[in-house]
Amino acid sequence: MVREVTNSRVRRSRLILAVDGGDSKADVAIADAHGNLIGAARRAGSAHFGLGHNGSLENLERAIRAACSDAGLEAGRKPIAAIAVYCVAGADIPIDDRRIAAELGGRGWATRTMVRNDTFAMLRAGTDRGWGVAVVCGTGLNCSGVGPDGRVVRFPSFGELSGDRAHGGGWLGRSALGVSIRARDGRGPRTILERLAPAHFGMSSPTAVMEAVYLGKLDEGRLRELAPVVFAGASQGDAVARALIDELADEVVATANAAIRRLRVTTRDVEVILGGGVFRSNDEDLFRRVQEGIADVAPKAVIRRLEAPPVLGAALIGIDAVRATREAKARLRASLTHQRLSLGRPMRKKRKTAPPR
Repeated sequence: MVREVTNSRVRRSRLILAVDGGDSKADVAIADAHGNLIGAARRAGSAHFGLGHNGSLENLERAIRAACSDAGLEAGRKPIAAIAVYCVAGADIPIDDRRIAAELGGRGWATRTMVRNDTFAMLRAGTDRGWGVAVVCGTGLNCSGVGPDGRVVRFPSFGELSGDRAHGGGWLGRSALGVSIRARDGRGPRTILERLAPAHFGMSSPTAVMEAVYLGKLDEGRLRELAPVVFAGASQGDAVARALIDELADEVVATANAAIRRLRVTTRDVEVILGGGVFRSNDEDLFRRVQEGIADVAPKAVIRRLEAPPVLGAALIGIDAVRATREAKARLRASLTHQRLSLGRPMRKKRKTAPPR
């Protein structure tokens, strides 16, 4: 039976604060070592902690406050938890881990602070084996892996600077505008994206979108919104849109296979967990191309799309650290779902209950 503990008498010294943060949202969960979900919240806004990303800390704080409200905890009374596990975009290289740990640890939300790239949350949410490969393809693309011998592989995710090519939905959206402009001026083949891309922004032509971005009238970051438009075009049989998706799939394959080779598990039944908004597109051709490409290198690989929210993985990393029981982990898996995050209880007024001990 799944239990949720929602009263503020719960002892904070036994709580885990779990965060999954990316370019577009922050998911926060508060659980105890027995796997009981205490509170949870999902908030829109960047929780990317890469250098130069502004506003992430404020957005994360709002999400944490919302989760505390859901749990009946006073967010201003710190520490909130014994352990905080922050699995965030922007934690790409070891110096990032130390920088982010210092920044978030200094907020006093927990006695102990753990920082991981968000791909590690995805991997832990996708498997209980303790090893495997995770590829996240949302606004950006990244990958991490852990071998059965404990070997760890991770990749920096700095776009072209780190050798990335078709790097996620952000790239897909920008490319949609690019191929539309090339089609319109004769440098490339005609495509339905010439019409679909500007229509998304209520504009008359691809050139109008380009000029709006150039003049600062349209935030360049909004071009990521065109990623679903590419999938819509491909579903209508547009060859140019399909070629962009194929290029993205091939980059997923190249990245996953590099991790598999470096972990030395090409002959093993390695689990490859695929997550992020791009893989929620339900484009079966994309998934099939990824499956076939990985199977060429690791024929026994088991490839699956992540169904659970990645913040579950962050929470499981936390209760792994306190050596929780198998039953506790199963209890948390059953209760921490996408539905619980998106349809959770709204912000409430502070209740008059006994203070946490």
